[in-house]
Amino acid sequence: MKLLGKKIILRPIKLTDASRFVTWLSDAEVNKFTTRKSITLKDERKWIQRLVKIKKTEHHFAIDTKEEIHIGSEGLFLDLADKTARFGIMIGDKDYWNRGCGTDAIETILNYAFNRLKLHKIYLSVFSYNERAIRVYKKLGFKVEGVRREDIFYKNKRYDLIEMGILKREWQKLNKK
Repeated sequence: MKLLGKKIILRPIKLTDASRFVTWLSDAEVNKFTTRKSITLKDERKWIQRLVKIKKTEHHFAIDTKEEIHIGSEGLFLDLADKTARFGIMIGDKDYWNRGCGTDAIETILNYAFNRLKLHKIYLSVFSYNERAIRVYKKLGFKVEGVRREDIFYKNKRYDLIEMGILKREWQKLNKK
């Protein structure tokens, strides 16, 4: 399944994407924002093969530009009983940072989550030093729900982990404009 945004296309992740993920996650500028750190090509291929088996509880997408350049990924980790999902995103190709692709990818997956999957809430965790992501999440209507103080240890310093969420009714209200 493909989902179309204004600037991006969300598509299934393929085995041929594995080497790009390995490159991105081996880059300290990229992986400082993720929970997945440097990995091997073999491990990444195993992870991608696993995605087929977990389609009911996890929805993962590659993020491509409209020109079909693969620049990142995002996913929803579903709790179907509660109609909620944990969300994660990575723009791995730094040439596409600060170009609106991440914002568009988030908007596209939120539309999918709330309108097609009929979820009630989407939530996420973000490192306090990821100020760019926090600004985007707030702009899209996510609210801070809590802070796990000094939860992250990065480069010999402690940082907070910020918990954020958005409800379906909040998303709908923002998108009636």
